[in-house]
Amino acid sequence: MQVSIACTDHNLKRGNGDHGKQSATSPNVVNQARAKFRTVAIIARSFGSFTPRHHISLKESTGKHTGMKYRNLGKSGLRVSCLGLGTWVTFGGQITDEVAEQLMTIAYEGGVNLFDTAEVYAGGKAEVILGNIIKKKCWRRSSLVITTKLYWGGKAETERGLSRKHIIEEIVRAMTYVINQGMTMYWGTSRWTAMEIMEAYSVARQFNLIPPVCEQAEYHLFQREKVEVQLPELYHKIGVGAMTWSPLACGIITGKYENGIPESSRASMKSYQWLKDKIVSEDGRKQQAKLKELGHIAEKLGCTLPQLAVAWCLRNEGVSSVLLGTSNPEQLTENLGAIQVLPKMTSHIVSDIDHILGNRPYSKKDYRS
Repeated sequence: MQVSIACTDHNLKRGNGDHGKQSATSPNVVNQARAKFRTVAIIARSFGSFTPRHHISLKESTGKHTGMKYRNLGKSGLRVSCLGLGTWVTFGGQITDEVAEQLMTIAYEGGVNLFDTAEVYAGGKAEVILGNIIKKKCWRRSSLVITTKLYWGGKAETERGLSRKHIIEEIVRAMTYVINQGMTMYWGTSRWTAMEIMEAYSVARQFNLIPPVCEQAEYHLFQREKVEVQLPELYHKIGVGAMTWSPLACGIITGKYENGIPESSRASMKSYQWLKDKIVSEDGRKQQAKLKELGHIAEKLGCTLPQLAVAWCLRNEGVSSVLLGTSNPEQLTENLGAIQVLPKMTSHIVSDIDHILGNRPYSKKDYRS
């Protein structure tokens, strides 16, 4: 199964305060990217078996040998591991190819079937490294779900953007075309607003095209509104599920920035000055204080703070999969351990976390009640 993510800039003129995934470029380029790359489309290409719609199981299942949990991507028949491995910053940049192979091996053997990359990551090297590892390991292609993002393909005008020559021009029509050609089973969105997703759904229904099945969004302890308020409505109305990324907020939630910026950390890199500024800001200091309190809950549950944070994301039934980003085997093994913490996320524990964070978003249903 292959999932491709295609970015568009059709809403560049709209305001945007989101902080999304960026390549390791200069701060100015990063700032431009935050405003520029909000709209993303995901398409899923399957080389394996397809689950007929009338046989779809929306229940969570557990791997017999790994303990990994698998969920449907939205209300589609695509089954994905609830934890996936991302390659942003790390593959082709922060880590060696050998370490990348170690990470993918640990993830695969741990039951992960979802791997995320992008053509812009390390100038395209991340995609190449990921592909070479899969080939070297001789893993069954039908057992994997690979995601990639498209936009910054090259320097030439024909190598960038989403013109029909590059990948697509009109998202919904193009995704439907690819599906009808047998190259794709599903497509979805990432970093779209709820209104944009509904618009895509309406266009699909109006012109007898195929609508999206998922939305890829940032989700962690300090970023909650979209995944907890907007996406549940879309799930119940049109079946769009959530694939989330940055569960540790670019490493902020690990607690490693409690006493400053470590030299080997991502925030110490010149191209991530924006992350450093965020950490040392007043809001950043408040977040570190809250993380200290959350550390007590983690200790009570017998887990680490990162494991608590990842399990907290997984406890949301509307989340199909959480993408992990790690730079060494120890971190990945630790984060995968969040699966064992998930059963401990009782309503009481979640309530205690909400009390510390003080940022629980309220939906229309909450106001009515």
